[in-house]
Amino acid sequence: MAESVGLVDSGRQAHRSRSNRAVAAEPVKPVTPLKPHSLRRQLAARLLQSLIVVFLVTTISFFVIRSAPGDPFSYESSNISLAVRNHWRDQFGYNRPLVEQYARYVISVLHGQFGYSFGMRSSVAEALSIAVPRTLLLTMLSLGLSFAIGMLVGAVQAARRGSWFDRISSGVLVVFYSLPDFWGALMALLIFTFWWPVLPSGGIVDAMHDFMSPSQAAWDRIRHLILPVGSLTLLTVAAIARYQRSAMLEILPSDYIRTARAKGVPERTILMRHALRTALTPMITLAGLFFPALLGGAVFVEKVFGWPGMGLLATGAIAGRDYDLVTATVIVGSVMVVIGNLAADLLQMAIDPRVRE
Repeated sequence: MAESVGLVDSGRQAHRSRSNRAVAAEPVKPVTPLKPHSLRRQLAARLLQSLIVVFLVTTISFFVIRSAPGDPFSYESSNISLAVRNHWRDQFGYNRPLVEQYARYVISVLHGQFGYSFGMRSSVAEALSIAVPRTLLLTMLSLGLSFAIGMLVGAVQAARRGSWFDRISSGVLVVFYSLPDFWGALMALLIFTFWWPVLPSGGIVDAMHDFMSPSQAAWDRIRHLILPVGSLTLLTVAAIARYQRSAMLEILPSDYIRTARAKGVPERTILMRHALRTALTPMITLAGLFFPALLGGAVFVEKVFGWPGMGLLATGAIAGRDYDLVTATVIVGSVMVVIGNLAADLLQMAIDPRVRE
């Protein structure tokens, strides 16, 4: 018996030694360092792709919008004679062939001119310079809040899988995930401005904003941001939490997590420092994908809350057939989406060596 046990031990030791030799003999694949010329080449390729996307969006949107019946002067007052309208059409080039209009528009855009907005009574560039920062403020605040809340909720759900918190929060998130974009904005408007009127119903500041103290003015801006930002955040936080929960459930049974637990590392440290860091890479990809969705959702939210950003500007321009303004909002929106995706790709390349190869 003792001999058999000794043979078994000897066999195990031999097997371990062979395994150790095999592991030692196995070549370890080194992490490819990020070479400057490789990064420049990838960056140049992504910039070229982005320029092609923006050019195609500009071309398609221009021809689709200009092919619609009517023009900006179709909505002018009936007191203006047809001769005057035709004179304006000649002056602004709406009577010229469509290809010639396109060539003139592209040349003007390359010089930084997006045309004239008849609805805003100003240049399109001036109208966009006011509206774009307001939309970016809404979108970026919502994106940051969505990822902060969604990643935290998803991580806690995965760590407490099967608990009452996991079941209740999963049910609530599914409800939010299935709701239409504008529903959350309408419900928030009904609850917090009609049933329980504690927040303003629209606009960016109060009418008495200029007469407020600095602290009162700052709080006034925050109050006007709460409902639009909260409504936009609801659009994406449920999806991010679900993605985060699935990613954490795949990471938590990993060998390095079990090793950390065996070494006595506190569970909170394992969750926050090890698992969340690994799950960060797919979240960065999601940020690039959710940014266009937030921009699209901003159109509805700005319309509901009267927030004077790109969404409200675009809907008014479409109703008034303000061709140059509609085309410019589409171009600026596509540029913002391209820049967001490009930033997500670069950030992913910077933190994940596998993406660089």
